[in-house]
Amino acid sequence: MRSEAIDPTGVEWARVDPTYIPIRVVGTLVGWLITAIVIAVPLVLSWTGVWVQFPLWLQIPVIVVVVLWAAADLLLTPRRVRAIGYYEREDDLLIRSGLLWQRVVAVPYGRLQYVDIEAGPIMRRFGICTVQLKTASASTDAKIPGVRREEGARLRDELSARGQARLAGL
Repeated sequence: MRSEAIDPTGVEWARVDPTYIPIRVVGTLVGWLITAIVIAVPLVLSWTGVWVQFPLWLQIPVIVVVVLWAAADLLLTPRRVRAIGYYEREDDLLIRSGLLWQRVVAVPYGRLQYVDIEAGPIMRRFGICTVQLKTASASTDAKIPGVRREEGARLRDELSARGQARLAGL
């Protein structure tokens, strides 16, 4: 059984910048290092004899599962970034994300309250940003991470203008 994407027909997705991949890989790696430290504390306490209530038959599977999960997560990160896309239609903006759990969100221009651009120090260094769309409904708030700064500014201006035009038409 082949799974089909939930993409609308005839849509050519604009993809995020490939320089976002190393940023996501580093973020994922930092998250897994923190997880490893948290998991290592009881293991080290058990190995040093301070805390002996964590049996070896449970320690080994925990270590194996965490290492395999981290490796799979790191290996899938580039594909996750390449799966992010957006498409500007006449009345709304489509945003696509996800591999296993795919998601396509349609944000109507008339519902936009504001469009925000954010970039941390690492994203600024690579010249990319995240475009956040805020609507009246929290469930339709969406973001497009990893777009070039120039494209982010264009999206902010274009989407804000379309939102104001649709709002004035109400």
